[in-house]
Formats: sequence, structure tokens, C-alpha cells
Amino acid sequence: MLATANAHKSEEMRAVLAELGVELLARPEGVGDVEEGESTLEGNALLKARALVAATGLAAIADDTGLFVEALEGRPGVHSARYAREGATYDENVSKLLHELADVPAPRRGATFRTVIAVAYPSGETRCVEGVLEGRITVARRGENGFGYDPVFAPTSGGGRTLAELSTPEKNATSHRARALRALLAALEASS
Repeated sequence: MLATANAHKSEEMRAVLAELGVELLARPEGVGDVEEGESTLEGNALLKARALVAATGLAAIADDTGLFVEALEGRPGVHSARYAREGATYDENVSKLLHELADVPAPRRGATFRTVIAVAYPSGETRCVEGVLEGRITVARRGENGFGYDPVFAPTSGGGRTLAELSTPEKNATSHRARALRALLAALEASS
């Protein structure tokens, strides 16, 4: 069962998993949001997965993603979704990031996207994997495909394009979230 209530993440995760032959049950509508109060991506992913297991009695997967910018000493990091403020929009978070990097030269705009995916079982067993994507923060938004920081994150492997400029199949083949999902499937296959 998929723990995320974020429609963009859900769509991306389902698309990648469908390509790998895995189908997930949707998060039940009656399950409330889980406050991400942990200090690590791993902690938040486990918190969300365990909460869904407790609410449904079924195994669940959850993710947490952070953007770690070198020039900002790793910020926004675990606070990426609420970087501008609690409840911030994608646009507000990106605007704050670009403002803070306004005077930072290109060589110092390195960044890493990290996604941690946790799976939790009713037995209490858990497992975490991660997907990492290296890149740079651009000076302006570019592209319409994607969400969050995608319009300002140019992956090293993207030929200078941002994640929002990649086609959906290109993004699903290389993104941090896709890498984490593939790592999860490999870990699950290895343990069965």
C-alpha cells in the first residue's frame, strides 16, 4: 500500500513501479496525514509507513525526499517540503531557494536529491533504501514537466536540462525516486 497523500509523488511512483510489474493499493481516504517530525529522511519515511500499517493492518511503503544544496550547507534537506514556511507551495520553496542562491556562482551550485523509501510490515519489520541524483541548481526555472524543485534542478546526467524539461519516461528512468524504487525492488527480491 502506498502511504503518500501527495498526488504528484503517487503518480510518479505508480508509473515507475508499473514499468517494473508492481501495482500498489491506493492510500485509503480516511487515513489522516502524518506529521514529519523526524530529523532524517529515513525517520520520516518510517514514520509514515508505520502509521499506514497501524491504520490499515497492511504492509506499506512511504518515501521522504530532500534536496541538499552544497552552498547552503545541505539546506533545505529534510525540510525541503516546508522550506519557505509550513504549508508552503512548490513555488514559494523554489523562490526562496533561488533567492538564497542569487549571488552563488555556477561552480558552487551543486546539489543532491535524496529519496529514502521505507517499507513497513504488520510484523514490525522495516526496511529502508535510498536513491540519489547529483546535479546543479539553475539560476531560473525551466520546464513544465514535474513538481517541487524539478524546474531548478539540472541532473548531471540530463544534458543540461532540468528535471522539469525531461520527458516523463526520461525522468522516470533516472530520477532519485525511481532509483530508490528500483533499489527497494532489488532488496525485496534479494530477501525472498
